[in-house]
Amino acid sequence: MPKKDYSKLEKDELIKVIEKLESRKKYGLIWDEEKTKEQFEKESENALPVLKEVKSKEIKTDPSKPTNILIEGDNYHALSVLNYTHQGKIDVIYIDPPYNRGTNDFKYNDNYVDKEDAFRHSKWLSFVSKRLRLAKSLLKENGVMFVSIDDNEYANLKLLCDEIFGEDRIETYIWCLQDKTEGSFVKTSKNTVRKEHEYLLACFKSQVKFKKYKTSKTFSEGSFSNPDSDPKGSWFSGNISRNGIKSTTGSKYFTIETPTGKKYTRNWTLSKEEYEDLSSKGEIYFSKNGDGVPRLKIYESSETYSIQSSLFTDVHTSITGKNELKDIFNGEVPFDYPKPSTLIKRLIEISTTDDQSIVLDFFAGTGTTGYAVLKMNEDDKGKRTFILCSNNEEIDHNGDKNKHRICTDICYPRIQKTIKGYTTPKKEKIEGLGGNLKYYKTAFVKNSISRDDLKMRITRECTEMLCLREGIFDEVKAKPDYHIFEQNSKIMGVYYSMERDSLVQLKKELDKMEGEKILYCFTFDPLGLDKKDFADWQGVSMEAIPQPILDIYKEIYNL
Repeated sequence: MPKKDYSKLEKDELIKVIEKLESRKKYGLIWDEEKTKEQFEKESENALPVLKEVKSKEIKTDPSKPTNILIEGDNYHALSVLNYTHQGKIDVIYIDPPYNRGTNDFKYNDNYVDKEDAFRHSKWLSFVSKRLRLAKSLLKENGVMFVSIDDNEYANLKLLCDEIFGEDRIETYIWCLQDKTEGSFVKTSKNTVRKEHEYLLACFKSQVKFKKYKTSKTFSEGSFSNPDSDPKGSWFSGNISRNGIKSTTGSKYFTIETPTGKKYTRNWTLSKEEYEDLSSKGEIYFSKNGDGVPRLKIYESSETYSIQSSLFTDVHTSITGKNELKDIFNGEVPFDYPKPSTLIKRLIEISTTDDQSIVLDFFAGTGTTGYAVLKMNEDDKGKRTFILCSNNEEIDHNGDKNKHRICTDICYPRIQKTIKGYTTPKKEKIEGLGGNLKYYKTAFVKNSISRDDLKMRITRECTEMLCLREGIFDEVKAKPDYHIFEQNSKIMGVYYSMERDSLVQLKKELDKMEGEKILYCFTFDPLGLDKKDFADWQGVSMEAIPQPILDIYKEIYNL
């Protein structure tokens, strides 16, 4: 690229250059963003993204189950739309972005980035940073984003996440690539040690906190018995003494008296309140005929929970990820290094307390995150939903003659078969997990010199975005000036016209319906709706369009 001749710049242009240099931070990542512009940045100067539904790809098996979302298109555009529909609503984000190994794994502006590209890392940073910044605003205050990465960009990604989320809100974990239960999957190296791990970065919106995960018991056979005929069944006694803790203060330092009157004063793993609660339930055991140190009854029928280690060693590897795909794609694995669903399930389990959480993956790949959410719902009857975003690039998998497009040929078929069921190459019938899916593609509304004209066109094209925002998808009435949608006792009206003549008829339609109601109504006024038009409307929430959408896009695209 030719060197810029600053001597030819006008005074105002030179001032802008100097101001930009002065504003640059003194510590952290700095890269050449001017020379690494993405194609979409040029496209976005003249067009704004919306969503258009592909009705032929809708999956609907059970109206009582939640609706999941798959968006085909550039994930930057998808994230832009989601910043209107889901800002502050996402519980967990998991992404597996390109690792930028320089081996045809990272495509930038339609070209693979070569290992010898002088701007290789700058391009990757430009690509990822824009998306992470949009993703952060989607998280709830207690939300967390997980990012998989390896050595090629770990150091850069860590600094970038420090900058976006804050140094004290980033934690790094190790995902072990070798699993004894399924054989080894390690990266060999000619001149150094075997690579047996990748990284997981956890980026917290605010509070850094995880909960325990359900784990299987590891007691040896015959460990459980029922010598006291406990009605809860067989049990095994566990230690509650905090051995080696010499402190004589705190809520866990107290005296326990046995049934025989012997007293033990020490630090315990339980507080006094917790001990007394368990004791009242008969779940404390005293050995030596009631004279021994108290122990906790661990029942064979009870669930056990563990604190997650910083080493993820028991969630399988890409071998499992490949095996999960083989049956669905008739023995073929059309994707390199797919993540195992057990890893995604663990991340969701430790980071959420709600079985109705929303999980986003904007590098959806084979759809593993979607599969993991559906499987978790099947296991515990939860109502979690997923949003997957994927482009539809044609991928070259190990030189295969059969080319595959990521979204339509891999991600969507996997989700479809997971929901509806399928037959394996061995003729084994796999029952579907059930669920519903809406399939959208990103589309664009061309920008206009006339702001009023742009407002009218955005309003006419934003219907799917409004449905997604409210989670109301079933259209029950479609008139030229308004549409009505309904879902699970929730009702949404969308009024498109600047004329108010049809509002009377829309009100009559909504008055006949029972449920929680909301109306999205067009107005040119950036300050909102004229209350005089809705003086006699009762029980209906009001939202103006399209100004809130344009406000979001103004921040993202510098309109």
